[in-house]
Amino acid sequence: MPIRRLRDYLDSHHIRYFVISHSPAYTAQEIAASAHVSGKEMVKTVMVTIDGRMAMALLPAARHLDFELLRDFCGTSLVMLAEEKEFGILFPECEPGAMPPFGNLYGMEVYADDVLEESVEIVFNAGAHTELLRLSWVDYRRLVNPVMCRLTWMP
Repeated sequence: MPIRRLRDYLDSHHIRYFVISHSPAYTAQEIAASAHVSGKEMVKTVMVTIDGRMAMALLPAARHLDFELLRDFCGTSLVMLAEEKEFGILFPECEPGAMPPFGNLYGMEVYADDVLEESVEIVFNAGAHTELLRLSWVDYRRLVNPVMCRLTWMP
């Protein structure tokens, strides 16, 4: 079952969402395959620090975060990939690396790749390596209000 905090938040805002259970998987591509989810819908959360502050970067599963683009957008040279030991304690109800992209619930900014504006629905980790949530991009954007910018490149 997805984390209670997220479900309560979505329910309190009358958001329609779907829970997808799957066999254990850890990378975004493995998860999409295990859950039979389109790679276009699957998004991943990358934890970063920006000027020492923890933040989330949300991007399509098949893409890679371009740190230079994020640095330029933020106007700083201090953007780094966060280590699990830095952020793990911020998500006590989540399995390591399975945090949902709702930084607003954890007091942190979310930066989302502008290519996601083309999405109808997104699918993401729901706190466990065996569950995903699917919801509309419009609802996600309205609830989280991510900072939209170009963040990625295709491999």
